[in-house]
Amino acid sequence: MTKTQYTKVTENCPLRFVATCRLPTQWGVFTMYGFEDVPNRQEHIALTTGNVSGQQAVLGRIHSECLTGDALFSKRCDCGPQLQAAMQAVQATGQGVIIYLRQEGRGIGLLNKIRAYHLQDEGMDTVEANIALNLPIDARDFKLAKYILDYLDVQSLRLMTNNPQKVATMQKMGIDVVERVPLHVGINEDNEHYLHTKIAKMGHFAD
Repeated sequence: MTKTQYTKVTENCPLRFVATCRLPTQWGVFTMYGFEDVPNRQEHIALTTGNVSGQQAVLGRIHSECLTGDALFSKRCDCGPQLQAAMQAVQATGQGVIIYLRQEGRGIGLLNKIRAYHLQDEGMDTVEANIALNLPIDARDFKLAKYILDYLDVQSLRLMTNNPQKVATMQKMGIDVVERVPLHVGINEDNEHYLHTKIAKMGHFAD
């Protein structure tokens, strides 16, 4: 699949490449790629450093949007620290990719996430809160990352994640995950119960 072909949305490829640019950050310079999920009208990005095209065992992360953690520095989750650690890691390695999927609140959206947080303030855990709101526990679609990796021509990954679903989805979609790299950062007294729930009820790796 060439980059020219990839801009054409098909039944098997819902993403359309839009543009790329240079993104300087406090950890180093990335190349940022923008993609549009045409059927769902969502926008996603990828950050790369070094040459990833045609490369094997590329260090990478599939990160779902978390406005509260990534931008507002919330301590209720570990999302922000995970994103920062991943950006630092790929820059330190000199080669890597971070796929940023706009799937706020594990796919339920920001306002529903706030509603779920309210129920958690009253004593529910993250799984119980979503169920009480008649929402899915995890509605994210990690298959979208496969299309982005295809565009970037990444052959295989060393995937930074604690989530077995990401590994399984990539393997099922034909992306070889040659290594899972644990990413346990940002643990604090405000998110200990949340992280324990992900391990106990959602099967995340505790390492």
